[in-house]
Amino acid sequence: MSPTNQQVVTYAFLRGMYEDGYFPDHVVDKGKAILLRLCERIEAERPPDLAALYVLTEAATEEFNTLEADFEAAGSGIETTAREMIAEDFWFVASAYGFAEADAEELVAARDW
Repeated sequence: MSPTNQQVVTYAFLRGMYEDGYFPDHVVDKGKAILLRLCERIEAERPPDLAALYVLTEAATEEFNTLEADFEAAGSGIETTAREMIAEDFWFVASAYGFAEADAEELVAARDW
């Protein structure tokens, strides 16, 4: 199932990472897939409140934690710039689904990066 939210469908996830040669596209693609799966879960489960949303974003954040090894294997890493871009896209997702009041730090609280 692909996301149906039009904001999400037209959004360029992790655009800044794709534009920076330091981040290999094939690994960034995996990060984009994590974010799209998060959107799919939000659409399927329709979290009723922030607490339920944070459960979903925690799972997606843990996937990014695992992805760090792929970045390192490709000679890259989730460093300051990437952290900010990823966190911004988590907030975009929350906002696109009606949770603009979500705390950006709480959305990625489980991060190791």
